Amino acid sequence: MFTSCQASRSRSYFSEKRSKDSDEIVTGDVRVAEELNALDIAIHPRHEKQMRPHQLAGFHFLVKNLVSDKPGGCILAHAPGSGKTFMLISFIQSFLAKYPSGRPLVVLPKGILGTWKREFQQWQVEDIPLYDLYSVKTRAEQLEILKSWEAKRSILLVGYTQFSWIISSDEGGAVAAGCQERLLKVPNLLIMDEGHLPRTESTNVLESLQRVQTPRKVVLSGTLFQNHVSEVFNIMNLVRPKFLKKDSSRPIVARIMSQVSISGRRISKEDTDKFNESVEETLLHDGDITRKVNVIRSLRELTKDVLHYYKGDILDDLPGLVDFSVFLKLSPKQKEIVHKLEAYEKFKKNAVGTALYMHPCLSEMSEVAAADRASNLTDAAVDSLVQSINVADGVKARFFTNILALAESAGEKVLAFSQYLLPMKFLERLLVKTRGWHVGKEMFVIRGDSKCTMEERELTVAQFNNSADAKVLFGSIKACGEGISLVGASRVVILDVHLNPSVTRQAIGRAFRPGQQKKVFVYRLVAADSPEENTHKTAVKKEVIPKLWFEWSEQRCTSEGFQLNEIDIDDCGDELLDNRAMRQDIKALYTR
Repeated sequence: MFTSCQASRSRSYFSEKRSKDSDEIVTGDVRVAEELNALDIAIHPRHEKQMRPHQLAGFHFLVKNLVSDKPGGCILAHAPGSGKTFMLISFIQSFLAKYPSGRPLVVLPKGILGTWKREFQQWQVEDIPLYDLYSVKTRAEQLEILKSWEAKRSILLVGYTQFSWIISSDEGGAVAAGCQERLLKVPNLLIMDEGHLPRTESTNVLESLQRVQTPRKVVLSGTLFQNHVSEVFNIMNLVRPKFLKKDSSRPIVARIMSQVSISGRRISKEDTDKFNESVEETLLHDGDITRKVNVIRSLRELTKDVLHYYKGDILDDLPGLVDFSVFLKLSPKQKEIVHKLEAYEKFKKNAVGTALYMHPCLSEMSEVAAADRASNLTDAAVDSLVQSINVADGVKARFFTNILALAESAGEKVLAFSQYLLPMKFLERLLVKTRGWHVGKEMFVIRGDSKCTMEERELTVAQFNNSADAKVLFGSIKACGEGISLVGASRVVILDVHLNPSVTRQAIGRAFRPGQQKKVFVYRLVAADSPEENTHKTAVKKEVIPKLWFEWSEQRCTSEGFQLNEIDIDDCGDELLDNRAMRQDIKALYTR
């Protein structure tokens, strides 16, 4: 039900500066008046020794926003693998040491619950109970946990979907109402890890989180920008309600509206409903560099007190990252049927196309399989396809098997990510047939469905990273995009193009993160002369906005500054690509 760690109970890690400002923290029916600035919050010495400069800056940013007479929410947009969880655990404990009546609530994807628990156990400096609503099944049992959390100094973890179900439930009754009331009223610190997830206005998750009454809301995200500017400001509104309409924001919003250009015309200052659209249009398509620069500067001024960004310079200390987009030539059999994709609607075109680009034998099965809900993808069904095929008829299948063989010879492990189950299941069964490999020994699988429990996934990660027999891990790109460390691998193959480039970036961050001992090579596979090329172009365009908004500098803000660079295989620096078997399928090679 909960975990806790024994350690020093000393709270002497605060500075002695005092202030007369005060505030009240409300916990259920208990109202405790506290002097908010009686003692400045400081970092425990044990934590401070481990913190890097960007984490120290983030900690003080949290203090500035959350510890004042008028606290407000904020966003920590730090690169994947840069230690956000450790930084927040340190802050939570300092917060609780100062405010014993505090009741932190951490909302997070279910898949990283185990990661948070382990890091709490590693870094906890006092014996603070850690509760978890996933440890029980019934609403009555959940209410008992919520009552225990409310009654004494402790921390509560809950998943996004679980939180939304409880808050949005209309089941009625005193038990359900008691759960809802405590989740909305008891927290005085709300932490949302992977906080870009509740970014869409139409979701119950975003609406439920907005109802939590504390002003102290913190979003953590390694990939804050996902698809649209509007989603970033939805998150801004979550931590700071009506952000664009605040007195401090209005003048800057008006200035931006006077600067932007959309469809070749000026936007009037009064047309605030078009703010997100016009900013996005300017950053993506405006050829006037001066106007673009002015908008970037204004955006940064608008968000500087709420948003703390860290690019991930800590990752520069790693052996290195080489990120390729590999355009592969379709085989003759693939070319024969690729034109059929034009008849499908968008979702089906992507799903069937992804299977076809892997191998043409998958086309028929993919038409009836419902992507990640493909319950008919049994070993026997896929084995029937694998029995009598020529691997060379599928260009992505051939590239993957070749790179896997070369990586094995070099003593390196491979990660293979896809947004669909069928291509991964096909490769898995192909390796069973051709190499005699087994899942759980040479091969490992992490899928996005409910068949894999948190404990099973943690065991899979540990075995893959540590076993000398492990060769490849197949992962659903979303299921493996958050909180998992797969640094045992140094080769990452992205089997298909995801329209949201931040999802791909998160997947790459499973291997390219602290703890990695080797240079990481990434192969983003693109079927040349197919609809997938257009998907790739769209995804690359989306990468421009966060780079301009968060990483722009005078030297890089040019029309060519964020484009892909075509490179000759001879100059790519990857010895695995420097052989005939790999070269024959590559039409073009690009790097970021």
